[in-house]
Amino acid sequence: MASCRIALANLPVADTPEQSVELAVEAIAEAGRQGVQIICFPECFIPGYRWQDNNLPPPSLTFLEDAWDRVGVAAKSAGVSVILGTERPTEHGLQITARIYDPDGSTQGWQDKGQLDPLEEVQYPAFGTERRVFTAGEVTFGVVICHEGWRYPETVRWAARRGAQIVFHPYAYIAEPGSYRPQTFVHPDNSFHEKAILCRAAENTCWFASVNCASEGAPATSAIARPDGTLLSYQPYGQAGLLIADLDLDLATRQLAERCRTSPM
Repeated sequence: MASCRIALANLPVADTPEQSVELAVEAIAEAGRQGVQIICFPECFIPGYRWQDNNLPPPSLTFLEDAWDRVGVAAKSAGVSVILGTERPTEHGLQITARIYDPDGSTQGWQDKGQLDPLEEVQYPAFGTERRVFTAGEVTFGVVICHEGWRYPETVRWAARRGAQIVFHPYAYIAEPGSYRPQTFVHPDNSFHEKAILCRAAENTCWFASVNCASEGAPATSAIARPDGTLLSYQPYGQAGLLIADLDLDLATRQLAERCRTSPM
């Protein structure tokens, strides 16, 4: 059986950008101690997702470059591949992205977010235009960020058709005042988001690993879906920690993705 141990960093929303880096470095070290091959962080974990009402300082490339270097050092020290949810300033504005690190701390590449919720465009005006897949040893994986995975199934299919046995889905989703607070994964009263996790796996016969931050009353939580669309595991709502799982890659046949007769994107 070909297997891969992954970790989803279901961590608290950091109070400051500096704290987000410290939490990330600690999580990577713990992943290394646990024998994890790939760890994935939530959307824009460094420096933090720019909610409409938070007080994050303006984007700083100087801060980000230092933070990215520190994450690279941590990845090398732990010997772990890292999918870091972050942001980066571009000539078109601020871009939501993921930076993918190899276990030697080098950068394998980036996956920019190409589908935004309309409300995000105030804070993040830049759109990504290219997709790619990544590798960690003999594992091939894709990354779809938040809105892309919920509402645009073709992004997941694109990766699966190009060999991805696992598609990682970093997102950021916290409770609104007075909102419904779920207690059980995919309860009928829950929002569609968790059901979409199972659908993206089943539609493409691949593993789907979705990671949110830990917050009180979170409307959805980190979870891993098997290639048949059933639930492998999920993180208890609001509980910070690493969701670690061993995935049987032989189950990721990608059969249904490959049977699609029209261009997925």
